[in-house]
Amino acid sequence: MSYASKSAVEEIRFETSLIGTMSKEEICSRIQDVGVVPALRANSAEDALFVADALAQAGVPILELAMNAPEAVQILSEVALRAPKMIVGGGSITTVATAQQCLDAGARFLTSDGLVLPVVEFAAQRDVVVFPGAFTPTEVIAARNAGSDFVKVVPCDAGGGHAYIRSLKNAMPDVPLIAAGGVTQQSALSIVSAGATALGVGRELIPADAIRLRQANRIQELARRFMNFVDGGRIQAAGQSY
Repeated sequence: MSYASKSAVEEIRFETSLIGTMSKEEICSRIQDVGVVPALRANSAEDALFVADALAQAGVPILELAMNAPEAVQILSEVALRAPKMIVGGGSITTVATAQQCLDAGARFLTSDGLVLPVVEFAAQRDVVVFPGAFTPTEVIAARNAGSDFVKVVPCDAGGGHAYIRSLKNAMPDVPLIAAGGVTQQSALSIVSAGATALGVGRELIPADAIRLRQANRIQELARRFMNFVDGGRIQAAGQSY
């Protein structure tokens, strides 16, 4: 399917209106249910749309677009308009001004690579899903107290991967954590088993050469693998709770 097809304009507008009516709670629920937040630093709208289509067909209707790329806001706007079945978010946000630009472009969630409290507070005031980056327990607590819906533990691998997630969950069991930064096929299952609510995954899920070569099947296979890791990790976590 081509999202650029003019014959689909009315359908796109209809579907966009449906996505646009999703509440904050519904978006949070979708992120939690899927358990995978693909992250992309796109070079063009065409690349981002290709990735969005591949992910959607694999059952992952979520895409975080990094704002530290050229023309990032315009790319986000194109994806939000032309891939209406996707929940598109702005990533790597460092200022409230950028957060506002993302919302104006159609973003349904905001996230950052570090703890930027003004962005968290802005999102909370606007009733928008937000999950800032945090690393230390102090930052995790500060993010949650500021109104974050999830807290993105990044870089997760630098903290010890699944062992660090388990330590954070033991100390703060009510904080939903998204593990990001160095999450791989080898570590994904154990990270979820340790208590992560979701995984933030970049190149391990969306390889640069898969985009360049337009290997949709490859991205879809990787997406399914990560969803399987999430399912398996949740089963293991449930078994450990008894």
